[in-house]
Amino acid sequence: MSNMVTIESKPAQGASAVLPQQAPAQAPAQGLQVTERAVQRIRKAMAKEGVSPEEGGLRLGVMGGGCSGLSYSIKFDTRPRERDRIYEFDGVRVFVDPKSFLYLHGMTLDYEETLMRQGFNFINPNSSRSCGCGSSFSS
Repeated sequence: MSNMVTIESKPAQGASAVLPQQAPAQAPAQGLQVTERAVQRIRKAMAKEGVSPEEGGLRLGVMGGGCSGLSYSIKFDTRPRERDRIYEFDGVRVFVDPKSFLYLHGMTLDYEETLMRQGFNFINPNSSRSCGCGSSFSS
């Protein structure tokens, strides 16, 4: 059960976030936030998967489907795509395609690890409704 990842959509209230390091080729900080807990977990998982932090990163996206109409997508990618928005948080890069950015703009990615559950939480102000499992939403 330690390998289980839960994705949940929550309202963006009181979320603490780590600001990205600014570089000329990166998107502005207000577009997406990743908490320090999530950055640490992403860094560990990238090392385990053999993804280079200099070239690769975490890809966040949105796909059609799920109980509420849209589902979050999270995976590793070896390099950004041509039109991706690229964010950097303490040496961890996050890639978001233009279509997904419409739904993820203003979102905070957090990581929760408790006795009852562990996994990433999408704290998304664009989510008007989410399903019981927390892995899909509508906006």
